Formats: sequence, C-alpha cells, structure tokens
Amino acid sequence: GEIPSFARDHSLKSGSKIGIYEILSPIGAGGMGEVYRARDTKLNRDVALKVLPEAFASNPERMGRFQREAQVLASLNHPNIAAIYGLEESGPTRALAMELVDGKSLDEIVASRRSSPMSSDEALPIARQIAEALEYAHDRGIIHRDLKPANIKITPEGAVKVLDFGLAKALDTTISGSSPSGGIYDSPLQNSPTLTALATQAGVIIGTAGYMSPEQARGKTVDRRTDVWAFGCVLYEMLTGQRIFEGETVTDVLAAVVRADPDWNALPASTPGSIRNLVRRCLIRDPRQRLQAIGEARILIEDTMAGVAVDAAPTQAAAPPPKASPLQRAVPWGLGIVVGAVVATLVTLALATGVFKKSVPRAGEMRFDIRLPDGNQLAGPAFSHSVAVSPNGRMIAFVASDSKRVKTLWVRSLDAATAQRLDNTDGANWPFWSPDSQSIAYFT
Repeated sequence: GEIPSFARDHSLKSGSKIGIYEILSPIGAGGMGEVYRARDTKLNRDVALKVLPEAFASNPERMGRFQREAQVLASLNHPNIAAIYGLEESGPTRALAMELVDGKSLDEIVASRRSSPMSSDEALPIARQIAEALEYAHDRGIIHRDLKPANIKITPEGAVKVLDFGLAKALDTTISGSSPSGGIYDSPLQNSPTLTALATQAGVIIGTAGYMSPEQARGKTVDRRTDVWAFGCVLYEMLTGQRIFEGETVTDVLAAVVRADPDWNALPASTPGSIRNLVRRCLIRDPRQRLQAIGEARILIEDTMAGVAVDAAPTQAAAPPPKASPLQRAVPWGLGIVVGAVVATLVTLALATGVFKKSVPRAGEMRFDIRLPDGNQLAGPAFSHSVAVSPNGRMIAFVASDSKRVKTLWVRSLDAATAQRLDNTDGANWPFWSPDSQSIAYFT
C-alpha cells in the first residue's frame, strides 16, 4: 500500500536502525511522535517503535523527565495494557519500544459501525477489559490522560489492549522553577490541554479534545477521575456509534466538553438501565460527584453481564436533569431532613400526650433477639446506621452484609422467627420507615 504522507520524506526508511531495532514499515503518526513497525534484532520479535519529536528529544531536561516517567510506565504488567520494552537512541533520534498489538483499533471498529452501533452484549466485554486496565494502573498511581478509541486495540481473539498508557504526562511540556523551599516544581501550565513545544512553538494537544474531562480542558490538575470521564465517553460512543462531543474546531469541541449536555436519547432503548446510569455517572462534570473509582464501573458491568443488575425491561432514555447550583441541589435534601425531623418530633409528642390513644393500641414491653441469616453480620459503623424499628412497633428493618461484604436490607416482623431479604437493595444504609409503617426508605 501507499506509504503515509508523514513518512514519505522521513529519514527512517525501511532497513534503518535505532539501537537494536530495525525499521520495517510506518504505522502512523500523531502529536506525540511517529510510530513504526520494527524488528528487535536481539529477541527476534516485532515491536512498535514510537519515535519522539526531534525538538523534544534534543531537550535534556524534558528527556530526563520522560525517561523517569517511562520507567514507571514500564512497570505496568497487565494483559489489557500494551507493554513498554525500553528506550532506544541513535544519534539525535530517541524512540520508545512498545508491544506491537495486532488487530483493529476501537476507533476503526466504531467508525465501521456508525449506522449499526454495537449492542450492549458486544460493547460490555470490551468496556470491562478497558476498566480492568484502568483499575490496575490507577491502583499503582498512574492515569492514562488520553484514553480514546484510537488508543484501544482489539486483537483477533477479542482481547483488549490499551495503548500509550501515561504517555500524555510523560511527553508533557514542563515549566520548571525553584519553589520557596528550593525544590523543583511543575507549573500548572502542564495541565493545559493545549501546550506549546518550547523549541518549535508548534501546538501540541496533550490529550484529545473530544475525550478530555472538563477539568482537563480547563487546565486544572487531573487525577484518575479524568480517566473515568474518558471511559464514559468511549462507552457512550460504542453504544451510540457517535462521538459524544463534536465541533468544527478544537475550541468548539472543548466548549462542548465544558458546557454542552450529552444527547442521552441517542443511547439505544435496549441499553440496560444500570449501564445507562453508569454512563451518566461517568460524565458528571463535577469530579466530586462523578463516579470516583473505575473499579466500581467494572463491578457494575460484570453484574450486568451476569444478569444481576439488568433492568427487568428496557426503558427509554430519561431527559437530562436540569442544571442546578450546589445550593439548589442541597436545598431539597436540607428541607427533607428538616421536615422529617419536625414530623418525627410531632409524632413523638403526639404519642407522648395521648393524641393517638384511640387509633394506636398501647403496646406492652417486649424483649427480643435479632438473629441474623446464616453467613451475615450486622453492617454499618453504628447501630443507628443499620437498624430501624417501625413506628407501630411491630416490625424491624436492618442492614446485613454477607460473606462477600454485599450489604442488603432485611425486614422481620417481631412476631416471626425469621427475617425476609428485600430484593434490589444492594448497598443499603440508614434504613428508615414511613410514618404509617407501610414503606421503607434507605440511602445507597
């Protein structure tokens, strides 16, 4: 086939060598360097060789920082993460040797399915493996920063490989200086989505605009929750066949990331409610309210695939909730708590003064034991978090956790010997009864 235009006049022709690696053919190019298929002449294996931009490689300070970052990235050893083998140099040329992954990129697969997007059954196994890769790296303090379909490959066997893990940070421009204590610090400029390579003044996008988290797009400090956002974008794209944030220019895309509401109606009606909710939680703009750990996404996906968390019937996409300030969001909860406290107080006073003497029979003293189901124990940091007696004094609700630490809500009538488990109450805390003792609510 035709050689990509970036490589036609490039010095790295077939047969060229960088250290122990012999160039075979170009693979592609991006803001972080050109990539070639190369042959490891010592181990007789093909690798992907990412040649770093010349302006970057000629800067000793940046190369030193990159080498330190590359050493950390090389420590990642997970079946869903493409491995880094080493850093090679030949004269002024520097290149990163990485695992060569055969197969198609998720970007190519989604593009070929625009008119017929993946079903949940197709998308969820891929999403689970992506989540596993992110979870493994996050547990080791490493975030991707540039997760997107183009950086995800699917092998012919269906295995997922996440590429370029952490390279956005490793190749980032650093503005260094002395702190008041005499140490070295990194300017907040390094977190900006658009950085300028100091040697060439050429714009370099650190991260890809359509998959950046709002905090990343605003140039703020990022953490693992920025990968959670990008994961939500990727999952949305797999299910809908369309990018969640688009625009004619990078500025338009970034503006959409920061302000535009996703088209939730684009999610197919057949999407399980648990997955629809997961995408929403991943794409909450405030990182404090966003899904906090990608491991939670993995668990939910696994449960959905196993049929544990799938809705009984598919539901239409709900309209996005109206925007509200933190104060507006807090007011309903605050009012609910105040009203609840007032009602509870009035009911208590009424009972104490005999207002309900005619409608509520006087109960005698009763003593009883809570015998938990086999293999369960009372859950919660305090008794008040786990147990609630109904207002009529006839039933008790409690939260118990099983051997797998899954918390569920149980109810027992005080004249019965055993308790009954309430379905679909996983993760329950703080149970409380309605005043008429007919309903139970809880937090999760």
